[in-house]
Amino acid sequence: MSNFKWLVILAIVGTAGWLIYQSDNEVSHAIKQYVDSGEILTLEARYTPDQIVQNNAKKLLDDKRTVLDPTLKFYPYLLMDVKYTTADKKTREGVLIWGMVDGEIVLNTENWETTHGYTDCIEAQANRNDYKIVQTLESNNGSLSHAELLEKLHVEPGTLDQWLNSAASKHLIAQQGNHYYLHFQSPKICITPQTKISQPLVTKPYNHAGRVAKQFSRSQIEKSAIAAFGSDFTIRSSKEIFLPVYNIDIQNPDGSILSTYWNSLNGQRIYPKY
Repeated sequence: MSNFKWLVILAIVGTAGWLIYQSDNEVSHAIKQYVDSGEILTLEARYTPDQIVQNNAKKLLDDKRTVLDPTLKFYPYLLMDVKYTTADKKTREGVLIWGMVDGEIVLNTENWETTHGYTDCIEAQANRNDYKIVQTLESNNGSLSHAELLEKLHVEPGTLDQWLNSAASKHLIAQQGNHYYLHFQSPKICITPQTKISQPLVTKPYNHAGRVAKQFSRSQIEKSAIAAFGSDFTIRSSKEIFLPVYNIDIQNPDGSILSTYWNSLNGQRIYPKY
């Protein structure tokens, strides 16, 4: 094949690749994330691995166990600057931190208290009506009859039935006789959409191997937030931040490895969900 033909083929392939890169935002974003090698915005660590091991020596160590070199992982979260209204119809402004790995909202960075149930709602692509059903049930001890739901939601019976069927088909609620109940264990969904942040944000260099893969995208989280918190809720801006997490491996006498994960902000252990 002549050199001219090779140049034509290379030009066509290069042009097609550029058009795909420009037209597909997800692909473009993924490539930028891969080639970018700068800094990331993280919550500032307050504990070192040595401090964590010393504070938990009785649980982690004995005379025959060995602590291996710790590694640092960065867990992605979406930080949203939001506006919302309270029950007394007053506007409030704040920030909301939402996990892009576990799908839950961080309520307080001091103790890392989180919600429970938003992961299921995101995965089920819950809409505003699904959230209304879930939130109403949670606010009433997790269970209400059909008549009680009609009274609290102020909708027509046919409309309520559509909402109930939708939430049930997404496995967010279940029915027992004439009563409907939440299909979550220990739900925590009815919250004020604001995170209490007690640690500063700092920029840090990173290498790509240290970042944990996201399970939920920015668009999934923003869509779920708008559905959960209603028409008066507004996301003014959003950006990704990271939580530094230590992976501390403990070698047992038989050579097996116990992998443990620790929140660098509060020194508490993180238990993976299986």
